[in-house]
Amino acid sequence: MSPAVLLPVIALYLGSVIGASWWISRKTQGSADFFRGGRKSPWWAVAVAMVSTSISGITFVSVPGMVEASQWSYLQMAVGFVAGYAVIAYVLLPLYYRLNLNSLYSWLEQRFGRWSHRTGAAFFLLSKLLICGVRMYLTAIVLQLVVFDPLGIPFAVNVAATMFCVWLYTFRGGVRTLVWTDMIQTVALITVVVLCLVQISRVMGLDFGAMCGSISDSGMSRIWFFDDWRDTRFFWKQFLAGMFTTIAMTGLDQDMMQKNLSCKTLRESQRNMMSYGAAFFPVNLLFLALGVLLYQFAAARGISVAKPDDLFPTIACGTDAAGTAFMPPVVPLLFALGLTASAFSSSGSALTALTTTFTLDVLHADKRQDEAGLRRTRQRVHAGAAVVLGLVILGFGAIRDGSVINAIYTVAGYTYGPLLGLFFFGILTRRRVRDRWVPLICILSPVLCYILSTHSAAWLGGYRIGFELLLINAGLTWAGLWLCGIGLGRQSNQ
Repeated sequence: MSPAVLLPVIALYLGSVIGASWWISRKTQGSADFFRGGRKSPWWAVAVAMVSTSISGITFVSVPGMVEASQWSYLQMAVGFVAGYAVIAYVLLPLYYRLNLNSLYSWLEQRFGRWSHRTGAAFFLLSKLLICGVRMYLTAIVLQLVVFDPLGIPFAVNVAATMFCVWLYTFRGGVRTLVWTDMIQTVALITVVVLCLVQISRVMGLDFGAMCGSISDSGMSRIWFFDDWRDTRFFWKQFLAGMFTTIAMTGLDQDMMQKNLSCKTLRESQRNMMSYGAAFFPVNLLFLALGVLLYQFAAARGISVAKPDDLFPTIACGTDAAGTAFMPPVVPLLFALGLTASAFSSSGSALTALTTTFTLDVLHADKRQDEAGLRRTRQRVHAGAAVVLGLVILGFGAIRDGSVINAIYTVAGYTYGPLLGLFFFGILTRRRVRDRWVPLICILSPVLCYILSTHSAAWLGGYRIGFELLLINAGLTWAGLWLCGIGLGRQSNQ
């Protein structure tokens, strides 16, 4: 399909989302609604909205591409995700609701002190900028190749326009808006994936039964790996990594938890969390099934791709040597819409969370200003965060060396590990710490992890550290906190 057709369709979709956000945000009343949606969001709407927030353009492109190398071992992590959501629902959410938090990281000041609070907020800001930057870079570069390059539009203009649209549909309503617009985008995203499966199966001449049989017999649909503990796909590695990655990247992430904290009650928030966790498995199953079909189609047509992340866009939007499109015109249209929906959902949510954390945890504007001043500060931070995120995206040209989904979890292992160690040390123990030492501990832990990860094969008899890097990082942070609290005793109350 011609880029001259794709661009207006994308613009129409984005215009619809922006229009819906402005309609919803007309009822926004002050900063409390921006930060927590006034705690009036229905749990079922939050559960659906969180699906598109967590999927992003990374899942849309990278998960189908990782099937050849990793088969369906990613579902082992998805099982761990569900266990992680249970911990969030029944350990973290009661704490957040009891303390009536706008920002998660303010609890660290209550538990340890000011330096811990600042450290937690700083690690979140770094994590979110890097991870959202990776996600948005992948989306922007694919759209650049498919839509903007043929029209002669520079990449910088693509990124600027993208971030302007994200800013436009989030700056008024915040969380109140995101719950409903992300729910719309989740429905659009899942519909697109299902329709892509249907269209590709038709091109391959497969009905539903034949499609299922072809996927099952492909040799790429193995899920469980218990045979080699040194393999990065070993079940317990992926299960535990999935569980603790979820706790860190959802339960300790202002981005994801803002929507949860907008539910009316703790009970509804817990119901939302478990429903969302249960939905994550079948949604990822759709993407993995799509990946098998894409690889089978590529093998049958002799199509080669340079990187796994190129698989889906190449087949959806590419042509053969004679210039004939691999897929009917509806497929590139669906691909562009799905990529746009997933990218804008995750980036809009990230931008709102960055605004909340910087406004409340770095500037402490809620404690220093009245509502009018807080609103002005929040709006300036929101615009500044959009600019910074755009610059991060422009600087991520080197990230495309492999599957981006692996880059996401590697970044998470280094930056979310200290957060995981801080929170669980505070929740599970009553030990006090020397607050001023906390920033140093949280910086040294990732440094030690990098050294260990780089030399693990030589030092540990061929063992290679994978996604369990997050657990090692959190454990080192815990050990450092324990050591720096020697001689201080325990807190009487948490």
